[in-house]
Amino acid sequence: MQILLVEDDYPLAKALQQALQEQQHTVNAVGTGEAALHIIDTEKPDIVILDLGLPDIDGIDVLKKARKKHSDLPILLLTARAELDDRITGLDSGADDYLAKPFEMAELFARLRVLERRLGTAHSSEIVIHNVCLDCNNNSVKFNGTELELSRKEYMLLKSLMENAGRIQTRSTLERRLYSWDEEVASNALEVHVHHLRKKLGSNFIKTVRGVGYKIESH
Repeated sequence: MQILLVEDDYPLAKALQQALQEQQHTVNAVGTGEAALHIIDTEKPDIVILDLGLPDIDGIDVLKKARKKHSDLPILLLTARAELDDRITGLDSGADDYLAKPFEMAELFARLRVLERRLGTAHSSEIVIHNVCLDCNNNSVKFNGTELELSRKEYMLLKSLMENAGRIQTRSTLERRLYSWDEEVASNALEVHVHHLRKKLGSNFIKTVRGVGYKIESH
């Protein structure tokens, strides 16, 4: 899942980015409202984590502007403004959820899982196709009952394909899910990850749709 993190506290942003990446998410982190609105329009993240105390634009205004253009974009407010009136203002302005600082990472992860289920990118805690079982809660994969060691990118690629089994996933869609906007992506990076997965799951599990992308058959 691609997450846009909007937080101007650099140490906190780096800690959150690392923690979310360890949960197998792709994270773009920015520190201003203008940058956030630009990325929302151009990169189309799956979920936005938005701090209200930004240096250029108040987070509520960012929320309202984003909501006007992207009515179905899940937005979680993450802020030190913990008063009831602040929470009500945030929710009334279009936020899907509100988490006050300080917070536990486990609670943030749980709230993101709820938003992901609403989004439709997490259909259930387990996805089973043929002899491959992907556990979304534990970020683990079993093949013929044996747990596999996958890199973060391999897991994210496999999860995207299995969640969309039966449908072609284009190269651009998969690259957007695997890489942050500021990451350099080698021209053959996706093919390398697919090659590694095929070595672990069998050569026929992931199908190549020539000139378009990849797919996994649902049956």
